[in-house]
Amino acid sequence: MSEHFVYVLECADGSLYTGYTTDLERRVAEHDAGEGAKYTRGRTPVDLVYHERYETRSAAMSREYEIKELTRAQKERLVGFE
Repeated sequence: MSEHFVYVLECADGSLYTGYTTDLERRVAEHDAGEGAKYTRGRTPVDLVYHERYETRSAAMSREYEIKELTRAQKERLVGFE
């Protein structure tokens, strides 16, 4: 059984990025090295500020979509910035 993660990064410019992966440590390192998503490439370094674990890809991808639809204020509450 594999693990699926939804995560939120805080980028160097203060923006928040949400993504999905099966290997959280590797993916955060890729983002931090400028090899992740196009969005994060110019916004390094990044910090992992939140993650959730799921047993299925489908559940994780659904949650990723839900988080991406949140407002900035809602995301800040989710990750504990408030």
